[in-house]
Amino acid sequence: MQSILHPGTTRAALLPAIFSLALGGLFIGTGEFATMSLLPALAQTTQVSIPQAGCYISAYAIGVVLGAPLLAVIGTRLPRKCLLLLLLLLAAAGYIASALAWNATSLLVSRFIAGLPHGAWYGVAGLAAASMAPQEKRTQFIGYVMLGLAAANVAGVPAMTWLGQHLGWRAAFGFVALGVLLTALLVRLLIPFAPASKTASPLTELSALTSVQVWLTLAVAAVGFGGMFAVYSYITPTLTQVSGFNLSQVPAVLMLWGAGMVCGNVLGGWLADRALTAAIFTLLLWNVLCLALFAQVAHIRWAAVLALFLLGNGFALVPALQSRLMKVASNAQTLAASLNHSAFNISNAIGASLGGAAISAGYGWAATGWVGASLATGGMALMFFSVWYAKRISYD
Repeated sequence: MQSILHPGTTRAALLPAIFSLALGGLFIGTGEFATMSLLPALAQTTQVSIPQAGCYISAYAIGVVLGAPLLAVIGTRLPRKCLLLLLLLLAAAGYIASALAWNATSLLVSRFIAGLPHGAWYGVAGLAAASMAPQEKRTQFIGYVMLGLAAANVAGVPAMTWLGQHLGWRAAFGFVALGVLLTALLVRLLIPFAPASKTASPLTELSALTSVQVWLTLAVAAVGFGGMFAVYSYITPTLTQVSGFNLSQVPAVLMLWGAGMVCGNVLGGWLADRALTAAIFTLLLWNVLCLALFAQVAHIRWAAVLALFLLGNGFALVPALQSRLMKVASNAQTLAASLNHSAFNISNAIGASLGGAAISAGYGWAATGWVGASLATGGMALMFFSVWYAKRISYD
């Protein structure tokens, strides 16, 4: 990947540009996660049950999975800055439509539209950050973009939840729309312009789908990261019914988890730039141990909080896997980087489904930790196979 900056550009000069990309991650991530806390109000307004309102979350996730490869391929001939702006405008349109939705169908469609640019945004923004970074710090710069997603759980989600409780869910969606439009303005002003590659084409991007290593890396993300979602999907009842927290205390605990995500994200980028494959194995093992620890200590308040903070550190796997995808995708970087976030949304579905199955089978809320540890172990096995396969091909 060629740098789009002039030689001698200082790191301080890059901060405003990287901040604009991270800000987009903050607002888009906030819009995804905070919707869960707004479900009761959404259900009441649209006259559906809370379980039925869960379809609003599913519609967003489907938008992410479908939109990431579709928009990455369609936008391959566009300059990266122009593609970023179009993705932000599409996201803003989805949130404005969500705020104005008048019934269940219109809200369902609006949430789907809002999800379409999600995966492509994080993928293209990560590539933009990497193109502004020195060769030896590219994963760290991808991590800086992902800091916005981590910070969404520390600041964005509580803010949107507060707005939803005091001013209504429409105001909460409007808040995200304004934030996304602000990001678009900053991207327009701060991100350097670079023409699209003359060799870029939809067929070139689609070539990523013929790479075994791309698919294996996506499988590591879909399975290995599912463990975190197995716990996160049921964290509120686990904290209240197992750990003994009051419902009002849960947001503070989740903010601490988000703080762990921020810390891990920075450390993970640093590790990955020094030894990418070793960093991925280390982070997967870290998740195995922390998820198992949570299952063991969920009934002890302070220990559960500590385990969740440590588990949040495992978010460092996101920039590390994104960097690996960029490495194995050759000339199809945009599609591969975007598919990374489709894989993480698939991991959300896998983790939530298997965690729910364990709870329904009577193993208890804390059993989601064991489910998560099993999924993280599966991710390690897939990563071992990926490395073994790469070595075998090189020997043949």
